[in-house]
Amino acid sequence: MQKANIERRDILEYWIDRNKSKKFSIKLNKLIVGTIKQIAENPGIGRKTNLENIRVKIIRDYLLFYEFDESYLKVLTLWDGRRDENSLQV
Repeated sequence: MQKANIERRDILEYWIDRNKSKKFSIKLNKLIVGTIKQIAENPGIGRKTNLENIRVKIIRDYLLFYEFDESYLKVLTLWDGRRDENSLQV
């Protein structure tokens, strides 16, 4: 399973456990999927990073890092922006 999918699953499960409800996780997942569709249609919408060919798109408190070229879009990681950025690995 791709790293970003595991991170997304973990984030959604965290919110289900915390809220004792799936309602917020369903909304957040729709927002994530919708953002990925927007990026697929217009990959340049994300902000450039210091890493070559890697962009980032903000989704609420989360940072979605991705790379693309003419033939593919790869989501690299989904990061909680409130966490320590020193432990971020793209």
